[in-house]
Amino acid sequence: MAFIIDKEELKPGLIIFRRGDVEHKNWYCRIKLPKADRYKTVSLKTSDLHEARDRAYDYDADIRFRIKHEVPIFDKPFSDVSKEYVESQRLRAVMGEIGHERVRKLLSSVRNHLDPYVGNIQISMIGQDRWANYPAWRRERGKGQFREQVSDSTIKFEMMIFRAIMNFAIKKRYVTADKRFEGRPQFKLMRRDAFSIEEYRTMHTRGRAWVKAAVRNSSIWYRTMTYNFVLIMCNTGMRPPEAKNLRWRDISKGKDKDGRDLVILSVRGKGKSRHLVAPPSVGEYLDRVKTMSKSTDPDDPVFTTKIGKATKSLYAELVTQLLIEAKLREGPSGIPRSTYSFRHTYATFRLSEGVDVYFLAQQMGTSVEMIEQHYGHVNTVKHADRVLYGMGSWESLPGDNDKPENSKSGKAGTTPPAPPKPSHKKNPKK
Repeated sequence: MAFIIDKEELKPGLIIFRRGDVEHKNWYCRIKLPKADRYKTVSLKTSDLHEARDRAYDYDADIRFRIKHEVPIFDKPFSDVSKEYVESQRLRAVMGEIGHERVRKLLSSVRNHLDPYVGNIQISMIGQDRWANYPAWRRERGKGQFREQVSDSTIKFEMMIFRAIMNFAIKKRYVTADKRFEGRPQFKLMRRDAFSIEEYRTMHTRGRAWVKAAVRNSSIWYRTMTYNFVLIMCNTGMRPPEAKNLRWRDISKGKDKDGRDLVILSVRGKGKSRHLVAPPSVGEYLDRVKTMSKSTDPDDPVFTTKIGKATKSLYAELVTQLLIEAKLREGPSGIPRSTYSFRHTYATFRLSEGVDVYFLAQQMGTSVEMIEQHYGHVNTVKHADRVLYGMGSWESLPGDNDKPENSKSGKAGTTPPAPPKPSHKKNPKK
């Protein structure tokens, strides 16, 4: 059966027809593009001949208008445009204008997230609402590295690529300029679920029992390593990527201005490096790790597998097992805790002890604004006697020279003591 039937030429380059391969009787039109060997075929969505003729003339006029004003005639799905964009960035990398690593990240974000989100949608149909709804979709769908919830910075990076692809489409005249995304993405603040003092102690108690319950030598090794990893993270505030990058040469000992011992770690992550300080107990935890490790040269990673290779997951599955064992997997907000929760625990404990927010921001490699934004609730609890002054039994307010922690409303020294050292074997044999 012929594909085109009942053909009628309305004028040179414009015909209407029915299709012989479908059951319905609706009309189509085919328009030849001026000065090009291409055709635009459109469904007229009517079986009435007179109405089909009128609509065909309307489409013909629209095509000529688009050609005159350089408006795209043929639409493309987002996935095709994103592929073109990534290729354009690859060529820039070849020319040395941008780094190849950036192209790799672009490609990963497009393939794994943006294409699944809007890949099959025609580029001209993507509007501001798609842009605005991306953070919610991304959070519901995906996970971030080392955590169960994708970070704001990751989503912002992906939305930056999303915007760049739409701008690329505008430049290529696939869509009109009014398709450019406006404004910045809005995010609901993520409360970081730290561990309370009681939970912290429970984690240690259950953690020691969890290590002792291991039967196989490899299980004993990995559980002991994970246990010490948790202690180190909770007492330094390192980011997981910084822990992955930590080498034995990055660790040194020093003394403060009063001659007290401390441990100094040179950490790298997020493209930056800094020094952070830790108490001597962290040095003890690191010594335990070194005793167990098969890779202890200066340039070897601190956190490794049992055979001495750098760990890519930072014992993520074992951390999850430990938290489940301690019944601490989910925090108050209902979000599953992860390795990043140890960093937030460190920040919470330090603030509750009255550490100046400026020095804490330097120690953690972040901004004062971020500390205040995510941990402002800690200071409210810390200074409850001042916040609740004049309400009920909170009549008295300590003088300016009195420390609230020395008043009757609270106790000093809220940081949990270091847990007892777990027993472990050096490189246990199978």
